[in-house]
Amino acid sequence: MSDRLVSRQTKTLVDPDGILREVDFDAAESPLGWLRSRKDKAGEPLISADEFEAGERLRRDYTLAGLIARTTMNWDGLGGRAERRSAGGGRDLNAASLDARARVNAVIRGLGPDLASVAIDVCCHFAGLADIERLHGWPQRSGKVVLRLALAALARYYGIDAEATGGERTATRHWGTSDFRPKS
Repeated sequence: MSDRLVSRQTKTLVDPDGILREVDFDAAESPLGWLRSRKDKAGEPLISADEFEAGERLRRDYTLAGLIARTTMNWDGLGGRAERRSAGGGRDLNAASLDARARVNAVIRGLGPDLASVAIDVCCHFAGLADIERLHGWPQRSGKVVLRLALAALARYYGIDAEATGGERTATRHWGTSDFRPKS
């Protein structure tokens, strides 16, 4: 029981409306939290802070988008106000959910199907690396390498890695000479 208490942490997050909220979370709940707390042979964390933050951002958007399958009974409509449903029978999604869904879809397109599937399985569905290796038929311990590639690409996509510095822009270069454009 004491191990579970040690892994509980408080973090300040910004919700889609720009409001700061303090949330309690269990760092051991996510495989990313586990990987972040473990060290490699050089004493460095298995995943960087940027990779961890990118994975958590993906999980936050995935959850907000309502893409996680419900595993229990929905009791919301009993004994009180009924849940609003759209004409097609699905739940009405608010603007924040629709925006989060668009962000998740953009991430999937940006990472490509192979890296996105690993990132979603680990970050959003909490699949273990051994399970992913078995699912894809990969050799043991290769899942960690593929996950690190996916998280690095995710951090670059979000612009939160050390290499995505932004800042000054240089003039666009082209291969043509000064008169390469056709005259109208």
